[in-house]
Amino acid sequence: MSAAGAPPAEAPLPRRRLLASLGALPLSALPLGLAGAPAAAAASEGPAAGTRVLRYAFRTAETGFDPAQISDLYSRTVTAHVFDGLYKYDHLARPYRIKPNVAVGEPEIADDFRRWTVRLQPGIVFADDPVFRGRPRELVAQDFVYAFKRFFDPVNKSPSVSNFLDQGVLGIEALREKALRDKTPFDYDTEIEGIRALDRHTLQFRLAQPRPRFLMFLAEGNLFGAVAREVVEAYGDKIMEHPVGTGPFRLAEWRRSSRIVLERNPNFRELRYDAEPNPDDAEGQAIAARLRGRRLPMLDRVEIAIIEESQPRWLSFLNAQFDLAYDVPLEFAQSVVPNGRLAPNLARRGIGLHRILNPDRTLYYFNMEDPLVGGYGAEKVALRRAISLATDVQREITTVRRGQAVPAQSVVAPGGWGYDPAYKSPNSDYDPARAKALLDTYGYVDRDGDGWREQPDGSPLVLQYASQPDALSRSFDEIWKKNMDAVGLRLQIRAGQWPEQLKAARAGQLMIWQLGYTASTPDVQPGLEILYGPAAGGQNLPRFRHPRYDALYDRMRALPDGPERLALLREAQKIVAAYVPQKYNVHRIVNDLTQPWVIGYRRPLFGNQFWQYVDVDPARRAAAAG
Repeated sequence: MSAAGAPPAEAPLPRRRLLASLGALPLSALPLGLAGAPAAAAASEGPAAGTRVLRYAFRTAETGFDPAQISDLYSRTVTAHVFDGLYKYDHLARPYRIKPNVAVGEPEIADDFRRWTVRLQPGIVFADDPVFRGRPRELVAQDFVYAFKRFFDPVNKSPSVSNFLDQGVLGIEALREKALRDKTPFDYDTEIEGIRALDRHTLQFRLAQPRPRFLMFLAEGNLFGAVAREVVEAYGDKIMEHPVGTGPFRLAEWRRSSRIVLERNPNFRELRYDAEPNPDDAEGQAIAARLRGRRLPMLDRVEIAIIEESQPRWLSFLNAQFDLAYDVPLEFAQSVVPNGRLAPNLARRGIGLHRILNPDRTLYYFNMEDPLVGGYGAEKVALRRAISLATDVQREITTVRRGQAVPAQSVVAPGGWGYDPAYKSPNSDYDPARAKALLDTYGYVDRDGDGWREQPDGSPLVLQYASQPDALSRSFDEIWKKNMDAVGLRLQIRAGQWPEQLKAARAGQLMIWQLGYTASTPDVQPGLEILYGPAAGGQNLPRFRHPRYDALYDRMRALPDGPERLALLREAQKIVAAYVPQKYNVHRIVNDLTQPWVIGYRRPLFGNQFWQYVDVDPARRAAAAG
């Protein structure tokens, strides 16, 4: 990481106190900045005194900031604060409440959830950009029409196109098919029935099938946020570097995979803190009482460093270079939150703990088109089941994850619709004996006596597993290799940077890869999409195709929540358990820490937004530094 990769250090802790906080790490283990030289995460010029700035780190690099071209959490965290969706999630409500954002009131719903009409607030303007030539550019309904169409333009190769197709907007698929068939530019100017600007500030959607949860889609501002056509056309293939929205922040600086700085959007509309926590939520009620009525955003700047290695990321927080430790590194979890409570030495410093069971799931996926691990024949299913049974998830939890997770049984996320903590998948068992028996039965045996199994036809059996080069990933790699060694399966690990692995995954070039999916909505449908046949090559990285599963998925989209929809979900879960295109590992417990001068922080469950709801007290930070 370059010397300019993160904000400057502010009054480093005395070395003795810092080492005590770390549990007596050897001096050689410290980053150069804490062992005598300038801190690697702290060399650029900082903001002026009194500036309200939030500083923290992403542990994985972003890919860019064009909503139509991104899918990763880190990029979507940025776009959630640059672009505005029609609706938003209340910051404090649990499990969730959806409220108008740039829309006026609730949508008008008609024709059995097939017609949705939304009115926009007049007078909202985009952040300044040279493209606008010094003139205010008002947000209008046509901006949402254009933004929606961009996901279907083949040029953008949007990984989210299947999610947008899921909404069944009338006429949009025909435009996409025409561009693909005729190899002509996508037609943005032809009006379609499914999404129209009825007037300057009125937007209407017409859907082919009922979509009872369409409001959740409209609340995903990190993807479906308004964009100005003239900006996209002006920047062309550089649009990932030039996000221009109507949200509370605008991009001020970007050094790819190193540093992201955002600043308050001076053109942001007048918006006051009005979160509505549940009546029995004492913490939420206290936050709301303290901040109610404050103009948003309260912060002037947000500075993000990209630090993939856990130790420098953690030390930067302990040394007060960061205000937020977003997801405390697992290596330090047991000393930070012993038995789920904040360590006394951190509590004495006034550091705050924010701990939740995240609405996520980690998994290994198998490329169903790969000649070794893919396919639907009995011997291929047996191989994937054996790999699953040989995976010791509980050991992963107790060692690498330091107890900060619970076993996952399926793709359904905690807190989401359809989650049942009592549900048990047969593929969640750890049973190496059964794994060996399956492999033996289907001809995966060691024929040459070298200790490794071959394929049934005698050809080599080598599992190619994609990973990342950071220390935490290496810990996961080591434990999984031991799992595979124990049943005679040779595992080769190919490390690469996360964005590059993601590109290869979308192209179907990876055999096996572990990754996590954090739910962006309370509904289960996006989780099921990652195995939906038409989404292959996009969200469906395993390229799983099963007619009955797809039919269940299609039927569930049109049904309101209830017993009938839940029964279809359970059947879909059985299909996944039978074919094992994915091995579900854990739901993560995340521990966020805040410095004592951070006010109002709460990790969002859905929507990715929190910057505008957080304040930083510069005077208290300066006093702590002095």
